[in-house]
Amino acid sequence: MSETAVEISMFDRIGGEVAVDRLVEAFYDNMDSLPEARTIRAMHGPDLTEIRKVFKRYLTEWTGGPKLYSPEKGHPRLRQRHMPFPIDNAARDAWMACMTKALDETLGDTGERRELEFNIKKLADWMRNTA
Repeated sequence: MSETAVEISMFDRIGGEVAVDRLVEAFYDNMDSLPEARTIRAMHGPDLTEIRKVFKRYLTEWTGGPKLYSPEKGHPRLRQRHMPFPIDNAARDAWMACMTKALDETLGDTGERRELEFNIKKLADWMRNTA
């Protein structure tokens, strides 16, 4: 008899669509309210409605959920898509401050939260394009 391990996606482990929606909403609410996020907030338009939807689709797919982003937008090419915006250490740190607070607010102190934050930090580091 063969034993087969079933890999449960991060998407499912954190609570699926409801959790991703709450995380993204908290993230952009933090971007609107945290003083240290002023510079990255200024990189976005006044209305965050559409970017919230796009980020939810991206984060759903990135965490192993349904493919909602790539059928519409193609390969994420995140670094290329963000090249028009100067992303230095300060911008990365401001973005991570919004995300860390959102993770704290929505996922609490869990192993999944720590794993997700670790992977998001790697992604945020990779997005830097300015010294």
